[in-house]
Amino acid sequence: MKLKPKITITEHFAQMEDPRVDRTKRHKLIDILTIALCAVICGADSWVAIELYGCTKYEWLKTFLELPNGIPSPDGDATRTHDTFARVFAQLDSQQFQSCFLNWIKSIQIRTDGEVVVIDGKTLCGSHDRSSNQSAIQMVSAWATTNKLVLGQVKVDEKSNEITAIPELIKVLELSGCIVTIDAIGCQKEIVKLISQQNADYVITLKKNQGNLYDEVEQLFKAEIGKGFQDFQHSTYKTEEHGHGRHEIRNYAMLTGIQSRLDPDSVWSNFNSIGMVESVRQVGGETTVETRYFISSLEDNAKQFANSVRSHWGIENSLHWVLDVAFKEDDCRIRKDNAPQNFAVMRQIAVNLLGKEKRVKRGIKNKQFLAAMDNNYLEKVLALAETNLSII
Repeated sequence: MKLKPKITITEHFAQMEDPRVDRTKRHKLIDILTIALCAVICGADSWVAIELYGCTKYEWLKTFLELPNGIPSPDGDATRTHDTFARVFAQLDSQQFQSCFLNWIKSIQIRTDGEVVVIDGKTLCGSHDRSSNQSAIQMVSAWATTNKLVLGQVKVDEKSNEITAIPELIKVLELSGCIVTIDAIGCQKEIVKLISQQNADYVITLKKNQGNLYDEVEQLFKAEIGKGFQDFQHSTYKTEEHGHGRHEIRNYAMLTGIQSRLDPDSVWSNFNSIGMVESVRQVGGETTVETRYFISSLEDNAKQFANSVRSHWGIENSLHWVLDVAFKEDDCRIRKDNAPQNFAVMRQIAVNLLGKEKRVKRGIKNKQFLAAMDNNYLEKVLALAETNLSII
């Protein structure tokens, strides 16, 4: 006899409060959540697609779900199954749903010193709704770059921006021993303080309107380069890349022991160094030069600094591209109430599980296709939900 699949990730969502009125509960909430998760892993990007998946895979789903009244549908009308999924996900408490996701991540995550965690924002373009004057939702995510693992995310308040969302995300993460990288919008004293309080390091892009700090850092680097780095402890690193008609040289430099010069009153927590990246690109006979500056808690290790910066730039291909191409996040028209951010969490779970499945040497899009065709493969993907994922 074949054993029932063990889908332990659903146990972390079993504590979700059911928003439905008792008299309307014909289906178990955990069944609805599990069907949706399996469907999203297999590439479903709408409530109709989830309905189609549930109806098609009913016999397999029945092997491990109770499904007392079949696949969820209102008033037994199987042609409107997707209405049930849409209504439930719109009503689910998004903060509680996110907390369940975080609890799952914490249960399987093993942190290792030196892992780069990128914190970056992304707009869910399809969540914009002109008819209801609803602006597109913005989410801020934390991404462990080496293991390609989403650690958490928070929604940006409509009347605010990423500056207020980033601290909320940092507070719920476990970052000890990691290196946190953030774009210029995260160059805030409070954000740096929160990272340091978690015993984590940081590499944060300086923004040009950051008081006088940007100008002071720029002038200090220019002066030290001109003098051959005589006044401060320093380290340098260089990379060179060729390909597709492009030649790019990146020069990295770090100055350590600059706090007394740039931050004598210690208003920035654990401010140990400044970094510079000079990118020289040659494309089609044209040469462009771009220089960026950073503040950091790292000390005198330009190669580690370079890895942190490059890892941050890589989030576009490693996470955002996957969400847009494989999961069609930008095209998703799910908009009602809490549904957009709850569905975003489902995508993050799917990204984590498909990314950790290493037996099949294919991209995530092909893994989704295989999971949709082969229940045995999907069971293997779901089994990863109970496996410790080392961040190394």
